[in-house]
Amino acid sequence: MTKGKRSMKFRAHETFSIRKGWLSKGMKQVVKDPSVFVSKEYNPMDVLGIGSNMVKSLRYWLPAVGLSESPKGKSAQYLTEFGEIVYKNDPYIEEIGTLWLLHYNLVKQQDVATSWFFFFNHFQLSEFSKEDFTIALANYAKMNGGGEPPVRSLDDDFNCIINTYMPRYKTAPTKDDPESNMDCPLSELGLIDYCNRKEKTYKKAIPAAHTIDPLIALAIIVDNSNGRKEIPLAEIQNKQGNLGKVFNLDAITLLLILNAAEREGYVEVVRTAGLDQLHITQELSFLECVRLYYEKLS
Repeated sequence: MTKGKRSMKFRAHETFSIRKGWLSKGMKQVVKDPSVFVSKEYNPMDVLGIGSNMVKSLRYWLPAVGLSESPKGKSAQYLTEFGEIVYKNDPYIEEIGTLWLLHYNLVKQQDVATSWFFFFNHFQLSEFSKEDFTIALANYAKMNGGGEPPVRSLDDDFNCIINTYMPRYKTAPTKDDPESNMDCPLSELGLIDYCNRKEKTYKKAIPAAHTIDPLIALAIIVDNSNGRKEIPLAEIQNKQGNLGKVFNLDAITLLLILNAAEREGYVEVVRTAGLDQLHITQELSFLECVRLYYEKLS
């Protein structure tokens, strides 16, 4: 039975994945002038140094990754509290932990980044083609109140997901230029790879545990904990929006990350009566974990 109409967004990126330097430039200009994307005094293309469709794309991406927001009824953008922390500590988006946090913010937004949310939280195939994904996404939208999105929008979202998480030296090796800024910063996370390049099949890839700082992992676990101190490991691994799902983690990689967090004193892995749980030992919010991560770096 189809549920009531739900807000879902497809192809809002104007076919552009995030490009290197965009988020940094966007944050800087939003701080200078929150109305930068809608100003009548000057041309946003001149201020941002990108074309009109790219301006629309960047206007979408900043809030999609959690860096900015627009107060209800307003078109101006302001940095979120998370965005302010990033702008202060990593304005050029150079730290791998920043990339993991941007990715997390993106893939938890069902209404804003529906295809990304679906891909990481609900799409079950570990190896897939474009057709596999778009058919599954169309069914998901239909069954969850999102109607029937145009096929072109689903195709463009798939291509944009691939370009978000795979570098151009893999997807377009003959066109790759070391000086180009066309790569998406999130391609550094290693979350998608080719299964068979010739047949254009892909696979979800498991990232290296050492690239995920314990505080980044803890931030996501805490954000999903609803204030609980004891959380089943199976929930962290398998529940929508939690660490295992959004970061493509298998059980071994997840345990490596949790053991690192345990060594740093943030959690305890408790194994009792066949129920493996994580005990959070410190009172920390998502944003406090983020702040501690940057403090540790400095």
